[in-house]
This record gives sequence, C-alpha cells and structure tokens, in this order.
Amino acid sequence: MCSIIGRPGFGEVLRGHRRAARLTLERLAEVSGVSARTLSDMERGRSRGPQQRTVTALADALALKGDAREQFVELARDGRLRDHWARSHGLGELPRSGEDFTGRAAELVWVSELVYAESSPGVGVVGLITSSAGLGKTTFAVRAAHAVRPSFPDGVFFLDLFGMSQHPLAADDALRLLLRALGVADQRIPGDIEGRASLYRSLLRDKRVLVVLDDAASEEQVRPLLPGGGACRVLITTRRLLAGLEGVRRLVLGPLPLPEAKELLTGILGERSASDEESALTLLAELCGGLPLALRIIGNRLVSRPGWDAAELAARLADEERRLDQFKAGDLKIANAFGMSYEQLADCARLVFRRLAAVPGRDFDATLAAVAGGLPIEDTWDALDDLVDLGLLQDSTAGRYRFHDLVRLFARERLREEESAAEREALTGRVMPWLLRMATMAGRWFEPGYGRPDRPDPDLAVLSSADKAERWLRMNVDNWLGVMRAAASSGRHALVLDCAESMHWFSDRWPHNPHWHEVFTLGAEAAAALGDLVQQATQLNYLAWVHWVPPSDPQTMLRCTAAALDLATRSRATAQVAWSHQYTAQALHRLGRLDDAMASASRAAETFKTIGDTDSYVQSLAIVGNCLRDEGRYAEALEQFLEARALMDDEGTGMTPSIAAYSRSLALIRIGQCLGYLGRRKEAITTLTEAIDLRGLSSDFWQADALRTLAALLADEGRSGESRRAYARAAEVFEAIGDTEASSRCRTLTTASS
Repeated sequence: MCSIIGRPGFGEVLRGHRRAARLTLERLAEVSGVSARTLSDMERGRSRGPQQRTVTALADALALKGDAREQFVELARDGRLRDHWARSHGLGELPRSGEDFTGRAAELVWVSELVYAESSPGVGVVGLITSSAGLGKTTFAVRAAHAVRPSFPDGVFFLDLFGMSQHPLAADDALRLLLRALGVADQRIPGDIEGRASLYRSLLRDKRVLVVLDDAASEEQVRPLLPGGGACRVLITTRRLLAGLEGVRRLVLGPLPLPEAKELLTGILGERSASDEESALTLLAELCGGLPLALRIIGNRLVSRPGWDAAELAARLADEERRLDQFKAGDLKIANAFGMSYEQLADCARLVFRRLAAVPGRDFDATLAAVAGGLPIEDTWDALDDLVDLGLLQDSTAGRYRFHDLVRLFARERLREEESAAEREALTGRVMPWLLRMATMAGRWFEPGYGRPDRPDPDLAVLSSADKAERWLRMNVDNWLGVMRAAASSGRHALVLDCAESMHWFSDRWPHNPHWHEVFTLGAEAAAALGDLVQQATQLNYLAWVHWVPPSDPQTMLRCTAAALDLATRSRATAQVAWSHQYTAQALHRLGRLDDAMASASRAAETFKTIGDTDSYVQSLAIVGNCLRDEGRYAEALEQFLEARALMDDEGTGMTPSIAAYSRSLALIRIGQCLGYLGRRKEAITTLTEAIDLRGLSSDFWQADALRTLAALLADEGRSGESRRAYARAAEVFEAIGDTEASSRCRTLTTASS
C-alpha cells in the first residue's frame, strides 16, 4: 500500500492526542493498559501499525469520538499493512509458537493426516480451520505448522490476509508476496491475477511447501492462492465458514474442554498456580467458557499482579453485569475480538445480534429471533446465516441457535450501548408477551376445554398439534420460564398466572421437569398478588403434586394441601377442596398411612363424582387402588383399576378423550402389576407390554416402573433374554429421570440375569 503524501503518521497523531488530553506517557500507559515503552516506540515511529486491540484501548483512554477516532483507527490499520508489506516473506518463516500451548490433540492429528492425504489429480490438499473469535485458530495453525515442518523441506509460508480488517489483503497482492518468497523477481511477476496464480501453482507443483493463510476474508480472496496439486499443502484459518470453497477438508475448532482449559490456565500461571486454590482455578476456567483468549487474559492478569487472589477474581467474573469488563489485560481484550466480527456485519444482522441478548434462554429458533429483531422472518434468516458464518452464533440440526456465554454478554453490551432505553423497553414489550402467549396456548393443548388454538395466527402454526405443542414447550422452557420470572418481577401478575395455570395438565406429561416448582410457585404468588383465593389454592395444589413426583416430599405436600384446603374452603371452591383431599391422600400414601390415604381419596372421589368431574374421579379411584395393592389386597385393587379403565374406555362418561388416552397406560400398568401379584404372570406380561407400548418413548417413573416389573415377570417365566432387555431399558429410563440408584440396580439385574 502506498503512503499518502502529506498525511501525518500514526505516531504523530497519537502524540498530538496525548498532549491535547494533557497526559504523560506514564499516565496514558496507566489508563490504557499499554506499556509506556510501547507508547514511546509508537510515537517515535518504531511501531507504525499497532494491533487493533491496542488501538481500541488507546482510543478509549483518549476519549476519541467520531471522525477523530475513525482517523486514528484508520492510520493504525494503514500502518499495519505497510509494515506487512515491508516484511521479508522468506521460505520457512513462521511466527513463534507459545510454550504453554495446550490440548487440541485430535486436531493436531487431523493436520498430521492432512500432510499425507491423497488428492484427486489437479486438486491440491487444503485444510480449512474455522471457529469464532477467541478460540485460537492462528495459535493452533502456527503450532500445527511447526509440528509438521520437517515434512516440508522446501519451506513454510505464513501470510496474514487481514480478513477481519476493513481492507483485507487483495488476492493479487497476496500472490505477489508469495511469488517473491518463492524467489521470483519483481520484473518476472505477471501484472494480472490470472498470470500470477498460474505461475504460483506451477512453482508449487514440484515443491513440498506448506502455506498457512491466516485470517481469510472470503472465498474470492483465497481461491487464487490454492494449489493445483502436487506435494504442497495449504492451511487456511478464518472466522467465516467459506461454504463456497469446494474440495477442502474442514476442521471446526470448538471451546476447550474444562480439563484442557484448566491445564492452559495453569500453564500460563506457571509457578504462581501452586499458590492458588484448585477450586478457584477450576471456576475461572469454567467462566472462560473454553476460549483460549479468555484464559490467556485471565492468566496474564493474575501473573502480572502477584498480590491478586484467584478466588477474588473468580468472584468478580461471577457477576454477569461486570464479567466482560474483567476480560482485559494490556492490549488484550475479549470484547475487541468479538467486536472485529461484529463490525463485519450488515446493519440488519447487527440489530438481530444485539437484540437476541434479550432472549432469556440458552437457545432459540428463527421465529423467536424475528420477534426479538422486529423483522420479517426472511430478513431474520439472512441475518442468522451471517451470524453463524462469522461464528457469533452456533447453530444445530434442530434449527436452534445459541450464543457462547461470553458472546451473549458482548451482545448485551452492544444492546445497552447502541439502543435507547425506549427501544430496549419496546424489545421487552415484544418478547415477553409473545413468549408467554405461546407458552400459554401450547399448555392449553392438554387442558380439558381447550386444545387446538381457534384464532388464525401465523405464530401458532408451530402449535398445530399436541405433539408440536409439547415439543415447543420442552425446547423453549428456559425462554418462557425466563419471561415468567421477568413478568413476575415487573408486576404482570395476570400474565404469569395464566401461563402457570395452563401448565397443569401438560406437567403430567413431563413430570420430571425440574422447573415445575418454580412455575407453580410463581403462579401462587401471582394469584396472591391479585387477591384470587381460588387460584392461589389451585396453584398450591399443583405445588403439592410437584412434591409427590419421585423423589417425593410428602411432608411438604401436606403443608401445601393444608394451605390450599383452607383457601378453597373459605372461597367455596369445591373442586379445589376435592383436589386438596386428593393430594393429601397421595402424601399419606407415600407415608404409609394407607387407611388415612384411602379415606382422603374416597372423600375426593365422592366430591369429583358429585360435580361431574370424571377425569379427576378416575384418578381418585386409582389412589384407592394403590392403597389396596400396598395392603396386599390385590384382588380388590385389581377391581378398582378395572373400574377406572372401564370409565376411560366408555365414551359416554364424559371423560376428556386426551386425558382418557393418557391415563389408560397408567391404569394398564397397575392392572399388570396386580395380575403379577396374583400369579397370573402371562396376563400380566401381556398387559404391561401393552401399557409400555402406549407410553411410547416417554421417560418418566411410570414407564420405568412398568419396565422393571415386566423384567422381573419375564425372568420368573424363564425368558431371560427378554428380561435383560427390559431391565436395560428400565435402567436407561431411570437414568434419564435422575434416579441413578434405581438405574444401577436395574443394570446389576441385567448382568445377574445373563
């Protein structure tokens, strides 16, 4: 790049801004984190093009805004390019590899295999290394190049393509630099890009050369730099996916696993790590999210400040509001790495990126992204593609997107900086009601009297069936529960209560969801705030159910039902009085107080029958049956369960079809168990098999219990192979619902029955 006549250099401009701010070199070093020696070298022209992180730190310290800041950054960028052009690009030249490089064993093997990989005629072997900011693409590529260097006796090139700058190195200029390094005199270098590329490929064809092209900007930039065959190998690093490149081998660098992250942090700290608590270093490594750049920043901060305590720094990082600010050390700042990618985005993609910070959950789909961005879905798709392409979002085959934790904090920072308070409030006003409305409508699919939404609404297309509604609720639980919390905090009690109420029947389909306690607690608190005693009793009864799900807490259940019964009695809410008796019966059953449990269940059954609630009446009959079974009265229990099943099968009882279908498998499980206790094993096996088939792939304690009972019956019948398979499947379900003890017992029985 040619210098501009009459334009002041970076050092001169830096000195002028420093003096205008009335800062000494030492004071500027203190506020910017850049050493006084480095500042002196810049002002005297010894360093004409400092790195972008350094420039940003200086611009912040000097409080540069607008045109002044833009000129300052541009001068530094021009200086970097001039320094780059002035460097000697000799064969075998590689940047230094750090001594504390850690992990990436499988990825290093991938590069080694690339060296010996075969290729089709006329197609060079090219490895493309991609990742988002901060994951150490360049560091990894340099380390890998040093490792395989003996395999390339004709040399190793390393060329920075400046892909993240506003002025990436042009392909024809890159070719000129590479041809010079190959020994081609300037006068022999063709003037057009096609001629340069042809000469470059011909020179590489018979040489064992490794070319490392760092920080590529686009397919157009690197295509002319790819070899046409032979023993040459090329490694490309880029933040972009470069999906248009054909015939390349791709490697995606992810975050370091926690053990490797901790090893890297310990390596950076050196001897200092021995004085820090193990738990503090582990927590620091976790908070860095596996990003090598973040780990290096934190390690450097501790090394440069011997008096600092690792546990204290971990406590600072634990505060999400301040975490991103802690990731800076001198001219290293994690936000700058993310900012380089952010600056590459179009305005539409930037808007979607920062507004997605308002989504409370860990992941989201394009529809929710469109709501947050306030954009049509087509524009949102384009923006999401750009964000994934630059590594600012991660996507999955399920059509979901997610932030890395530190990138989310950067997006939140951009939202605060670039959008007004009114715009942020409008964003909340879009996302919160939309998520609560979607969750409420999805939950009501399973509630008697609701089902399919009536209103034509494009957003509700994803709720067009019970299966789709259940899938949406499960996948978005962090999102709709997050806005429930926010709505409760902002006093939107009616919205919170509607959402909690809609989850009652759905919760039976997902009993081991760990969030139900919070959902129904928020519902009870919202009802209390609204002065709605009936709904408060209702939500307390739901909480009693939560504490009934294994591992149960019957004493807490009794406290909930007592409070609910008092509220329901005072407000003459007959149905909730009955539910209080029913949940009391379940608690007493868990405590082994079977006579008391049957009395409460019978009282609930009478009330439900009186008010015509067959759905609930059938459940009361089942509780009575469970008590009879546990007393050893198997024939009476069987009659009770058969009566319940008959009501489910009779369309004239008024039972809700969806609830009847769901309850049928539970009744069959109890019937099968009773048949087994009565010695009618073959009938029991047939019944339990039918029940398990009806439950499908559900992972709940009913399914696990049925499988365990079936396995035991099969073993008694001498059908050992089928028994082993049933025990193995039971172990998987118990593991899925968090009952590791039961899972272990089933696995032991699997082996024992071999």
